[in-house]
Parts: sequence; structure tokens; C-alpha cells
Amino acid sequence: MSFDPVRVRAEFPIFSRKIRGKEIAYLDSAATSQKPAAVIDAMDAFYREHNSNVHRGAYVLSEEATAMFEETRGKVAKFIGAPSGDGIVYVRNTTEAINLVACAWGRKYLKAGDEILLTEMEHHSNFVPWHQLVKDKGLVLRHIPITDEGRLDLAALDRVLTKKTRLVSICHASNVLGTINPVAEITAAAHRAGALCLVDGAQAVPHMRVDVAAIGCDFYAFSAHKMCGPTGIGVLWARPELLKDMDPFMVGGETIVEVHLDHSTFRDPPHRYEPGTPAIAEVAGLEAAIAWLEKTGIDAVHAHEASVTAYALKRLLEIPRLTFYGPRTGPRGGVACFTLDDLHPHDLATCLDQDNVCIRAGHHCAQPLMRRLGVVATARASFYVYTLPSEIDRLIESLNRAREFFGCR
Repeated sequence: MSFDPVRVRAEFPIFSRKIRGKEIAYLDSAATSQKPAAVIDAMDAFYREHNSNVHRGAYVLSEEATAMFEETRGKVAKFIGAPSGDGIVYVRNTTEAINLVACAWGRKYLKAGDEILLTEMEHHSNFVPWHQLVKDKGLVLRHIPITDEGRLDLAALDRVLTKKTRLVSICHASNVLGTINPVAEITAAAHRAGALCLVDGAQAVPHMRVDVAAIGCDFYAFSAHKMCGPTGIGVLWARPELLKDMDPFMVGGETIVEVHLDHSTFRDPPHRYEPGTPAIAEVAGLEAAIAWLEKTGIDAVHAHEASVTAYALKRLLEIPRLTFYGPRTGPRGGVACFTLDDLHPHDLATCLDQDNVCIRAGHHCAQPLMRRLGVVATARASFYVYTLPSEIDRLIESLNRAREFFGCR
């Protein structure tokens, strides 16, 4: 069956809702995606028919929940091209995944003077954990700069990637610029320098085919809620041999083999890194989201999004005094960041909300990048599998009404 965005959109219950008598034009999928009925139904079915804790009960409900919970690891691994589920650790989100690596790997293996290489376009979640580690251990942070077009300046890589670099941590796709980074190339360069590579895939896994084996990275992190799944569940994939030698991040029930009055011993990965009662219903939602994306076809999702994004860029660039940030040509993600005349992005977003056009305004958890761009904030429209060209038209019409309302030139 060929891809039909209208049919796909009909699978998302929220789009049947009207606010102030108008349909919703949801253009904030980079923040969180909407959920198809299949995901909502899967979580509802878990609570109605299978609800119990995992790994603990010798009864049918618990055995069913445990089987689903563990079998989903293999499905996640297959979805991202990992060889097995042994490297799949359930976390709350991409932020927790990066913190896990910083604490469980970084605190054990990094020492004063070691260097971590980031980029100027990272989300705060790929800055702040390393800032803490730098402060605590006397590490050095370096950064791959970006070009004025919004791409990584790979010509600078030989200068910032040194013999002291121990980890390169980069986003696969920028949540602001839409830039898709050459993560396989950068991973190979990191390995040649003797460093490991962590990839933040929060803005990649929902939108395009990801193969961690082909990328060659050592860690890969992403969140379910941006890929049609629920909030509260994310994934860290790591090479199993790395997980085996890392120290626990958080500890407690489920992470241990034995507890004595004065010491504890810990389980093998991945359970060593999953303390307490996990997000079981959310894992059921993640499983359903993966199944839905596989049924829809991740390549079809990517192609549709590329088409919608190209149309959005064309229409946006027709608006007088609109400044666009990020690459305008070549492969890119489905986000469009811009400023309009001297309007504050928050005022602009509030104005668009009156037309039920939902966009994001602010620094998008990327203040270092905002400073590089020379702005405090931008407006951001972001697209996904359910975005229709008619929503782009509504965005443009609403932006033009805002221009008129604020008396823009």
C-alpha cells in the first residue's frame, strides 16, 4: 500500500480534536510526537489485561509482562540495527541515557586532563552531564564548530580531535538546524584517535533508518516519545563489552545479585543499570510504536517528511524579512527555525496559537547554538509522518497575519 499521509493522520486520535472550533496544526513534533491509536491501545491493554511487575512473580500475569518487557529489547535492537538485545538498556529518556554514560563510564575511566569532544549544536542534555564531569574530574571540553550554513566544520576535526580525546559525543540530527551529521565518519575519526563515540539519536531514530552497526558508534541514545511512543521510556544502546565493565549508575532493587549488611553484588547488564520497578506499560507502548513505524515504513516516513520540509522551506523563504537558520539544501531533518523581522519568537508563537498553529519558541535547549547564531531565541516549526502540506499553508497564512497585526515592514 502506498503512503497516504491523510490515512496515516487519521490513526492519531488527537487530530480529531478542535480548539476554538478549528483543527489543530501540530508543528512541534521535535519536542514530542503525537501517538497513534495503536500505541494508546497497547498501553491500555497492558493495564487492563496484563498489569503486574516484571521478573518477580511466578504467576501468569507476571510471566506475560516479563516476556513482553524482555522480548521488546530484541525488537528495539533490530529496529536500530544492533546485533542483539544485550546492549539495550531501558532509561527514562535520552537525557538519562547520556547521564548514564557520563556517570557509569566517565567516572570510572576518565582522569584529569582527558578531553571530551562535543559540537556547538548540541542539546543541553549533551552539554550539562559533561560540564558536571569536567568540574568533578578536571577534564577538558573541546567543540567541533559549525559553519555559517549550519553544518559541522569537519575541516576543524583534526585540530579539535587530539590524542587526549577519550570520548566524542554528538547529535545525529540537530533539533534546531535540522542538520544531519555524518556520524559514521566522525565515529571512525574518533576510533582512529583512540576515543569512543556516543551518538544522541533523539532527532534521528523517529525520522530515518538508523543502523548502529553501520555507524560503528559505541553508545547510541534515543527517546520513545519523539517516535510515536509514550513519555517516560528511552533507550541507551551500548556495546555489551562496555556495559559489562561499567559501574552501576543508580542502584537498588533489580540491579543486584546479593545484598549483605555491608556490601552488595550486581547483576550482569543490562539489568545492572535498571534499578527499581521499571516503566513496564511504557515499554509496551515503545513496542507498539516500533511496530507501527515498521508497518508504516521508516523509509516512507523519511521521504514524506523530506517532501513536507522542502515545501515548508520554500514557503517560509517567500516571507519578507524572515531569517532562516540551518541548511537550505541537501539531506536535512524536518525542522525549520526562523525569526521574523524584530518580533520576539514568543509573541509570534502566541499569535499563531490563535489560529491553532502549534510551534515552539525559545532557545530549544540549545543556548550555546543560539549564541553562535547571534540570537536569544527562534521560532521553530517541526514536522513528522502526520504533517500535511495544508498545515504548512496554515503556518504561512498565520505568519502573514502576524506580520500585519504587528505592523511588520
